[in-house]
Amino acid sequence: MSVCSKSCLPGDRISAIAGRPSCCFQCLPCSEGTISNHTDSINCFKCPDERWSNWKRDACIPKEIEFLSFEEPLGIVLVLISAFLFFNTTWILWFFRWYRHTAVVRANNIKLSYILLLGLMMCFLCTLLFIGQPRRVTCMLRQVIFGISFSLCVSCLLAKTTTVVIAFKATKPNSILKKWIGSRTSSSIVLVSCFTQSAIGAIWQCTSPSFPELNTKAIHGKMTAECNEGSILMFYCMLTFMGLLACICFVVAFLARNLPDTFNEAKFITFSMLVFISVWLSFIPAYLSTKGKYLVAVEIFAILSSGAGLLYSIFAPKIYIIFLRQEINARQYLITKSTLYDKKK
Repeated sequence: MSVCSKSCLPGDRISAIAGRPSCCFQCLPCSEGTISNHTDSINCFKCPDERWSNWKRDACIPKEIEFLSFEEPLGIVLVLISAFLFFNTTWILWFFRWYRHTAVVRANNIKLSYILLLGLMMCFLCTLLFIGQPRRVTCMLRQVIFGISFSLCVSCLLAKTTTVVIAFKATKPNSILKKWIGSRTSSSIVLVSCFTQSAIGAIWQCTSPSFPELNTKAIHGKMTAECNEGSILMFYCMLTFMGLLACICFVVAFLARNLPDTFNEAKFITFSMLVFISVWLSFIPAYLSTKGKYLVAVEIFAILSSGAGLLYSIFAPKIYIIFLRQEINARQYLITKSTLYDKKK
């Protein structure tokens, strides 16, 4: 409203009115992030990056620091899901240890199953490093542990499938694959994959380590406590290697899907890799378009959902056979199906 004698209070600025005397002006409130702290201020002044204007626009106050906390509802839900999946994986590990002498457990490399379950437990636990106020140690560890854990899981599935393919292909006369039968091949696949991912993580944290920082520009009026990944290129190298393992595993499992299917995991591994790849392909655009604490929540959700996809796709069918199809959970049934397959060939 136009006035000719009334002063503008702090929080407002003077704005001249076209065609009126200089004593006539209007008072306009300062915009967000700017203030005027004296009467009849001509301009509003921008607050420093770490501060924001109060509701009166007459003083700069410290910005609220935002991060995904253990106390807030979103953090509590993610922790509960992580804990549920971790304890569920622990129960499955115990369950398979208890039924380790049954045919369905022994048929698909029981040691790799144990390692896979331990890797999934690491995946679910590493999500806790993403919650809470970032520290230097958690920033350096969380992405590296996440990458190594999933590389361990996917390499175990690749080793399982490769072992099955080699075992059935090596039955042909004069097959050169006979020398590859045994635990040495599967162990080599797992060790090489984990070593490569570990090397990527080590180079990343030695050359351009992750560190905590306060992002003052992501959200207006707030500072986001987050981890600066240091080298975004190394982060995508880690994801690319993990994706490469998943694609190779998917192709090998797809090619092995027609082998004797009584206890053959190839079909389930193929489905689990489809889930895994789909989750992480959708993660990238979501990661690039999200800001603040929800950026961390998106990555945690991707870790939990892809890990759960691997867990239930691989182990739920075995639990079903042990509980409800005990008549086929026998070594003699496996031999019979394999014999029928050989006759078909």
